Amino acid sequence: MRTGIGKFLVMILLVLPEISAAQGGKVRKPIRKGVVIENRFSAYPSPPAPDYMNINNWAAHPDKKDPSDEVPKSLAGAENLQAGDVFFIHSTSYTGNSGDSFRWNADVRNEKINKETDNGSIRFQASIFNNHYRVFAPRYRQAHYFIFLTHNLSDKKQALDLAYTDVRKAFRYYLENHRNGRPFLIAAHSQGTIHAHRILREFVEGKPLQQDFVGAYLPGMPVPSDSFTLLMPCKDSTDYGCWTSWRTWRYDYEPTRYTAVCHNPISWTTDTIQVDKSGHKGAVLRDFKKTRPQLCDAKVHNGILWVHRLKFPGSRLIKNPNYHIGDYNLFYLDVRENAGLRLQSFVNKNTAQKMTNSLPK
Repeated sequence: MRTGIGKFLVMILLVLPEISAAQGGKVRKPIRKGVVIENRFSAYPSPPAPDYMNINNWAAHPDKKDPSDEVPKSLAGAENLQAGDVFFIHSTSYTGNSGDSFRWNADVRNEKINKETDNGSIRFQASIFNNHYRVFAPRYRQAHYFIFLTHNLSDKKQALDLAYTDVRKAFRYYLENHRNGRPFLIAAHSQGTIHAHRILREFVEGKPLQQDFVGAYLPGMPVPSDSFTLLMPCKDSTDYGCWTSWRTWRYDYEPTRYTAVCHNPISWTTDTIQVDKSGHKGAVLRDFKKTRPQLCDAKVHNGILWVHRLKFPGSRLIKNPNYHIGDYNLFYLDVRENAGLRLQSFVNKNTAQKMTNSLPK
């Protein structure tokens, strides 16, 4: 029986087509030009590897102005403490025809794809962490969205492995040139969660780096409870050195069931108690202008997160029961405040420990 990283990767490779099928257990036929990749992975060249000394190869970086610095107007002017760092791995923004000779993996120089990344994942997800953490988010040769549709496991794996070589290289560069002993968080979404899992296994779990690890946010992919040996799912809102995960669907929808940990991002527990809207701190919708408190309720159900149909101008037009794209921004303020709580718990514990160690023997 496979456990840990083997089980996680095998499950991801097998269920990717079903995860992308927002209308149920059957895989939808691609309907958009450029989504289908006609030939095998080996038939196309790979884009050149990025150099992370070049700040242009970072979608978010403290030394440049980028969408991760933005906040809705209602949060403007808030104090930014940034006592920690977040290494953020963005989701898939390479979904169509790249317009170049590369197919299975994106070229980090592709301006169209980079714009999709910046205006989507970086603005609506990475920016969540900018009040308590410096944000580092590498551009990487992300695998094409087609990996979520094809059943060819070899092509999927090769595309994901190539993407991971960049994420790994960027994380090493961050560690060697920027961290300087600061506490850090790993955050990711969807394809980024696949890569984050590997980063945590290779660099954090059971390694000296674990002592400075605040936690991980791993939504958008099913993460089984035994994905790690030493890193445990978070128990509550202030737990640290742990990880959280959830996948958001409309209430009463039953996608294919996977054995996975699911946290409620309002209560930050894994129990199945429904938390009503009164506890919801705030979503940020497409206009990115303001936070919307008490928009969502949330309930953990069979490894996924249920929320009732949302009510806001234009919400009646949303027919898709899969709220995957909103995993973070539907709980924008909830995650933002929680990331600060976990960092404060980490700092408090370590401060107390240092004081204890300094006492005379």
